[in-house]
Amino acid sequence: MTTSVLWFRRDLRLADHPALAAAASDGEVVGLFVVDPRLWDRAGSARRAWVAASVRALQDATGGALVLRLGDPARVVAEVAAEAGARVVHVTAETTPYGRARDARVAATPTGTPYAVAPGAVLTGQGTPYQVFTPFSRAWRAHGWEAPEPAPAVTWRLLPSGPDAVHRLDAALAEGPPGLPAAGEAAAVDRWQAFLDADLADYAEARDRPDEDRTSRMSAYLKVGAIHPRRLLADLAGRGGDGVERFVTELAWREFYADVAWHRPDRTWTDLRPLAIPYDDPGDGLEAWRAGRTGFPLVDAGMRQLLHEGWMHNRVRMVTASFLTKHLHTWWPVGARHFLDHLVDGDLASNNHGWQWVAGTGTDAAPYFRVFNPVSQGRRFDPDGDYVRRWVPELAHLPGAAAHEPWRHPDGYDHGYPARIVDLDVERRVALERYEAR
Repeated sequence: MTTSVLWFRRDLRLADHPALAAAASDGEVVGLFVVDPRLWDRAGSARRAWVAASVRALQDATGGALVLRLGDPARVVAEVAAEAGARVVHVTAETTPYGRARDARVAATPTGTPYAVAPGAVLTGQGTPYQVFTPFSRAWRAHGWEAPEPAPAVTWRLLPSGPDAVHRLDAALAEGPPGLPAAGEAAAVDRWQAFLDADLADYAEARDRPDEDRTSRMSAYLKVGAIHPRRLLADLAGRGGDGVERFVTELAWREFYADVAWHRPDRTWTDLRPLAIPYDDPGDGLEAWRAGRTGFPLVDAGMRQLLHEGWMHNRVRMVTASFLTKHLHTWWPVGARHFLDHLVDGDLASNNHGWQWVAGTGTDAAPYFRVFNPVSQGRRFDPDGDYVRRWVPELAHLPGAAAHEPWRHPDGYDHGYPARIVDLDVERRVALERYEAR
């Protein structure tokens, strides 16, 4: 019987998996996951733990057949293929700059994509990439996507895992933060169904409220490919309402940023639309931001949630990013790297182009004069202060919206909350002067 290797990466599932279906049609399948030190060692503990938990869940789903190895994938994949006598290595096509360069060194057969529509497939009538989201979104919807497919019948070929790879995964699980969600394909499906039943109808309005936690939480599962966006879109088809429309739009943003990164990989870590403004060395301010000790409760709540859960509410991501770029005058890649190191859903394209949107240097960039005020944002989207009190226990004694302005209350600092590290109005004026003088 013919044997092939399926190298799992951002596709840690069995259902709706074109590369797995292609491998299974060849005969026996060696399922392989490679712990790549270049990616693994630079990731934060939450990110490593989430990948490890997702890989372990996939290993359980295969009945223990998933092979774990450690090393440079170009070398390891070739070694496993030779060990199994495999003629073909199947993969899901990669889209990131590093992934594309890595895959060019491996003789593999790509099938499928992590996206509903493969990046690069949606073009203008002139055959050029879209530069703005709204026309891309219309063309993306018109293009359409394949229907999801059930998991194929697979005959797994068993090979031993490497003890060093097993150790890396076990260590990551032991060192990860306590707030990670349940991992794996079954958990992704359960979470998605719960969102459909309870929160989809109100999603358009409730999505901006970090205190209510009404978002889908599907981004972490999409990141590791525990579920495919085609499945989500198929389940939304035929449903109506503002919540459905808003959720599909959010998926379209994910696909748009992947498309931008596909066409402009050189701008993943640099400004897509440079503004040539000066930035500061944030010094101690950067460490205060990372630790959630800036003295601005909504910013600190978000940064602490990130450290505890490896996740942060999207509205708060915008506020914390704006604070770093506009109030601490720090170039956005500094914050983008911190987010990628810690976010369990840290998708390179979505993360970095989202940061550019806030900084005003990307496609569909927010106007440079948009500066999120963390106090007013907190009062608007966390009106009773519940989100802040959840993550900043030093302010738990302040009732209601008072949690957003401890400096206005005589006992606001009684439990060790830090003083504000900047004057918002002053630094906002500095930022605007720099942008206007560019």
